[in-house]
Amino acid sequence: MATLNKNSAPKNIINNKKVMEENDFIVSKTNTKGIITYCNQIFIEMSGYTKEELIGANHNLIRHPDMPAVAFKLAWDLIKSGNEFFGFVKNLKKDGGYYWVFAYITADYDKNGKIIGYSSFRRKPSNAALEAIEPVYKLLIDAEKKGGMKASGELLGSFLAQHKTTYNDLVMNLQKS
Repeated sequence: MATLNKNSAPKNIINNKKVMEENDFIVSKTNTKGIITYCNQIFIEMSGYTKEELIGANHNLIRHPDMPAVAFKLAWDLIKSGNEFFGFVKNLKKDGGYYWVFAYITADYDKNGKIIGYSSFRRKPSNAALEAIEPVYKLLIDAEKKGGMKASGELLGSFLAQHKTTYNDLVMNLQKS
């Protein structure tokens, strides 16, 4: 079991980007509380943590402060209700650097249909998608700083309504670009 907690995350955030290879495929599994129960070698390499540090740690260990909290709320709301989540996520590396992923998260079920955990599959996001989503995330973070997650959620909702799309559809269309 890992001894890391959220206080073990890097204190110094650095602008050191690590880019996934085209064929890289990150896989991790968590329990229903977000505790990592499985991670593949590419996840270990990209994050900079050891397998022993990751297994048993909360997945938010790699949460980058440039990510709006409303994106994670949306993800949790979707997957807890049995729906899928697609999104672009800026992850924090152990050394304070970062890497971007195009994430797909889905619930894992037991034989009785009860959610017992979550599986996440991540690949390299398109550059065009990142260029489009980064300014949106900055606006959401600014809204959170001024009015909390409620303000950020309202801004996201009006953005999606204005573009007549859902979050998942927006993300899928950006990744295809």
